[in-house]
Amino acid sequence: MQTTSFSHSVRRIILLAFLILSSCTTIGDEALPQQANSTSSGNPAVENPKIPETLATLLPKSRQPGGPILAPTPDSPHSIPALRIQEDTYIVQPNDTLAKIATRYSVPLSAIIESNAIENADYLEVGQTLIIPPPDLRPAGTDFKIVPDSELVNGPYNAIFDLESWLDKESYLSAYTEEISGQRFSGTEIIQSISLDYSVNPRLLLAILEYQSGWVTGSKEEVTASDFPIVNDLFREGLYKQLSWLANNLDRGYYLWKVNALSSWVLTDGSVVPVSPTINAGTAGVQYVMGLLMNYSDWQTAVGTNGIFNTYSQLFGYPFDYSIEPLLPADLSQPNLQLPFEENSVWSFTGGPHAAWNDGSAWAAIDFAPPGNALGCVQSDEWVTAVADGVIVRSGDGVVVLDLDKDGFEQTGWNLFYLHIESRDRVSKGQFVKAGDHIGHPSCEGGISSGTHVHIARKYNGEWISADGPLPFVLDGWVSEGFGIEYNGYLRKGNLEVEAWDRRDEKNQIER
Repeated sequence: MQTTSFSHSVRRIILLAFLILSSCTTIGDEALPQQANSTSSGNPAVENPKIPETLATLLPKSRQPGGPILAPTPDSPHSIPALRIQEDTYIVQPNDTLAKIATRYSVPLSAIIESNAIENADYLEVGQTLIIPPPDLRPAGTDFKIVPDSELVNGPYNAIFDLESWLDKESYLSAYTEEISGQRFSGTEIIQSISLDYSVNPRLLLAILEYQSGWVTGSKEEVTASDFPIVNDLFREGLYKQLSWLANNLDRGYYLWKVNALSSWVLTDGSVVPVSPTINAGTAGVQYVMGLLMNYSDWQTAVGTNGIFNTYSQLFGYPFDYSIEPLLPADLSQPNLQLPFEENSVWSFTGGPHAAWNDGSAWAAIDFAPPGNALGCVQSDEWVTAVADGVIVRSGDGVVVLDLDKDGFEQTGWNLFYLHIESRDRVSKGQFVKAGDHIGHPSCEGGISSGTHVHIARKYNGEWISADGPLPFVLDGWVSEGFGIEYNGYLRKGNLEVEAWDRRDEKNQIER
């Protein structure tokens, strides 16, 4: 299920562009349990004796049945950028938007518009110089931890979360349906789709939806029907677009925190709140997204003990009972992977590190376009192939997910995410494949694409793994490197180098 997604800002920026070969923007889950206090366990490992063995091995000893319930402790102080207190300037780059620039500098969008006397906020020129005013700082934000990291991503415990069984059949959400691209989907189908695509925890989506609208526990008679249950944005009418926005921005806060790119939150009233350095990435994601929704007073409530944390606890139990730490083991290494096309075939490396899904996720993806002289979205008979042995756990709407640990769960261990796989000849869900086996043909299906290609990204325990981070994407010995500009980058192997280029050129040709 795919629809076109809009950026966080209502306004769109028109930028100078080149004719490109291929680039992509991905678009972008019986009765409710009784209310639980912070000492009750919502841990499925405790309450469900049939928990898959692969998940049980991930549980910290303190979370095993009968183990103590531990309170979250502050993290070691996180490295965050120094807060800017003086005016700055910025040169507009390709693919910039005012919203992205405002986020980067932690100032309200309106402040940039006012400081630069911008009359048409829908137009910027590459090379234009913008004045960036200093932020209006509030006192430092709370260090209260809302959810563990493993409860923001669509991680291991969600493999056994049965939303259909959990949801009260009399609730407003249970009765909700929406037509998307000519098909009608239920509220639960929408949540499941969003949680998989964005790799965001469905329980957290439900908790924030409940906090904002009461849709999860309220009956049809109790809930005021609205096309905007989370964010009041006329471009995001309906639950699918509302949850897409929510998941994308939860991702954004989480992954920006992971790369030390956040120092403050910008709230709806223009308040700028310095971040506490001792929160965790999961809490950062929630604090960030609630800042996009609320003024200073309401935000303080939402990120405190009586806010999202309390709603989550009432729905599912104490959130840190679900904690898996570390979500990414210290000794984690990427398994051997090969390039995603057939031997003796020369493809174009068209996209360096960029967002895995929509624009809020980690820069986990890289792109390859097939041989041929045609431009745009054309049918190709070239084959995308499996990068390793594994089981296909998802196939449809341009997406194929390859589970490398073969336990059948997209939420556990290493998974490879393929996008823009044509429906013709696409591999089926449940099929076991060997490295080099056919996955399908590259295309423009799924998301938005300007040309036929394949987009691939890695996940581990539900977390998108940056292509150029501490654990770089390595394919047949080619190591992915980026330099801070989305889609730009290199694949390097010894003395060999291939540069990402959005057209066919000798410098971006790569062969297996």
